[in-house]
Amino acid sequence: MDEQTKLRLVEIFSKLPAVRRPEGHVHFKQKMYWTAGILILYFVLANIPLFGLSPQSIDLFESYRAFFAGASGTIMLLGIGPIVTGSIVLQLLVGAGVLKLDLSQPLDQAVFQGLQKALVILMIVVEGLPQVLAGYIAPDPALASTLGISLGTLSMILFIQIFIGALLILYMDEVVSKWGIGSGVGLFIVAGVSQGIITGLLNWQMVEGLPAGLIPRWIYLLQHDFGEFVANSTLIEVLVTTHLLALISTVAIFLFVVFAESTRIEIPLAHAAVRGARGRFPVKLIYASVLPMILVRALQANIQLFGTVLSSRGINVLGEYVLTPGGGSYPVPGSIMYYLNPIHGPSDWIPSLVVHNETVGQIALRLGVDAFLLVVGGIIFSIFWVETTGMGAKNVAQNIHMSGMQIPGYRRSIGSIERVMRRYIPKVTVLGGATIGVLTLGASMLGTLGGVGGTGLLLTVSIVYRLYEDIASEQMMEMHPMLRQFFGREK
Repeated sequence: MDEQTKLRLVEIFSKLPAVRRPEGHVHFKQKMYWTAGILILYFVLANIPLFGLSPQSIDLFESYRAFFAGASGTIMLLGIGPIVTGSIVLQLLVGAGVLKLDLSQPLDQAVFQGLQKALVILMIVVEGLPQVLAGYIAPDPALASTLGISLGTLSMILFIQIFIGALLILYMDEVVSKWGIGSGVGLFIVAGVSQGIITGLLNWQMVEGLPAGLIPRWIYLLQHDFGEFVANSTLIEVLVTTHLLALISTVAIFLFVVFAESTRIEIPLAHAAVRGARGRFPVKLIYASVLPMILVRALQANIQLFGTVLSSRGINVLGEYVLTPGGGSYPVPGSIMYYLNPIHGPSDWIPSLVVHNETVGQIALRLGVDAFLLVVGGIIFSIFWVETTGMGAKNVAQNIHMSGMQIPGYRRSIGSIERVMRRYIPKVTVLGGATIGVLTLGASMLGTLGGVGGTGLLLTVSIVYRLYEDIASEQMMEMHPMLRQFFGREK
């Protein structure tokens, strides 16, 4: 792609609506106000139901709600799905060298950002329209008759609402990224998962004869012959039914992620001109954060969407789907789509809890495929994430050099700093990607409170930990403005 083509692309993408960047430094309190305002807006939108939706509609992404930050039956139906899918496509194209972009160059960065926004808009259509056309997001016949319009017209009204909701998510993410703290994607995931955990603790709604929430369920069991229930059940049934396994795994995931986030290699730095001014550059074990796991799970979710749409058209080459009591769908055991379906909790791999007539061999193979996809996918997407977000050795070396810092004992040049960074960053990126893949698998196998999924909780704990660090960093730069230059922030 020559420079002239890039300039034309930037000109085309500049016509897309965009959130204006702040012209100067945005104060910490103002960033907090923007972040809180967007969070409140997200909760409001997540409670606006789709007008004209039939109660018989099927939520294809039921198992992915936690880390897609969507809400079933609302205009936030797609959540961050299109953003993540667009990022997957673009990172694969750049990582494979199909799109030759040097993201250290401003022009290439502008092309990348423009392509990303265009792809997200395209993915809104790709993910939303097939669900409407296949009848999973179904119009309400009674409402259509009352309004005097056809079901096809009401279906298009449903799609327009979904499209608008997904666009709002895109621009809300952009507002947080430019005017707030952290990223909108991470903020929405935390909001959705936190809401699910609180519901999982306090929900009194009866499900299969028992309250859904942990606290109400314990109270109910203590009032209704808990000893007899324990005597007539196996240990695993007691742990799952009382939500004790979910509680234990939730606490364990929290501790594991905090430990992994705090594990780091610190490279000493010294200022070239100011004697005694020293610092450290931390290279964390989870250097690329846990966001690459969203990319892996999103890839699996889109594969399942593709298989479900094919199955709805009578094409069962990859697998046939059956409806689940919760209003979702499940691939028939033994099919290709079954083995590509992620593990979401104990009922997916513990033989005594499985309800879909799966053999031990099928369960083991499905578990093995999921482990392979998480570990290998975590490594691949971590590498792509580091290279496309300016966290690579070259970009880090440039930032350190521009800040006036150097590594003690080495000549002050970008090349010498980059050589040191290359000893650590690529290796830690691969190790961190594999580590987060293993953690995600373990979290998914054990399940969590509120049914938010192990992956969702893993992401939430890591995002909150990073958000805490971002807030601390913002406060420090507010007190010491010279630090903004080191971190590449606005002057």
